[in-house]
Amino acid sequence: MSTTSGLTDALRAEHAAIFAYGTLGARLDGATVAVAEVAEAAHRARRDALILRLNALQASAPPAEPAYALPAPVADRAAALQLMITVEERCAAIWRQALPTVTGDDRRLAVDALVDCAVRATKARTLAGVKPATVPFPGR
Repeated sequence: MSTTSGLTDALRAEHAAIFAYGTLGARLDGATVAVAEVAEAAHRARRDALILRLNALQASAPPAEPAYALPAPVADRAAALQLMITVEERCAAIWRQALPTVTGDDRRLAVDALVDCAVRATKARTLAGVKPATVPFPGR
């Protein structure tokens, strides 16, 4: 896997995460909505940074798909929180896979993204009442 393919895979994951967060907001309430909004904003910022970076590398930045298949219907708060957990775990896994392919600032971006996804997954597990809320080796 090359630097550009690792970053391209990460961009695809960020696109999918943004789509997923757009579907779950209606099933959340109060402070949980705020958590989801912050998470979606983080994925949007990372998507934008990846597009700029891929353009700087003269690599093609794949556009978002019109829609993404969700792992399960989002019918209630519990399903929305489970989707948040799944999204963050999947993004963490993609960023972890990118780590061996990148160096310098790109590596810093990948490590920061992996940590950010792991923290958000932990927060979502806590909101969902999942125990333990943390997992060893996020992204694995």
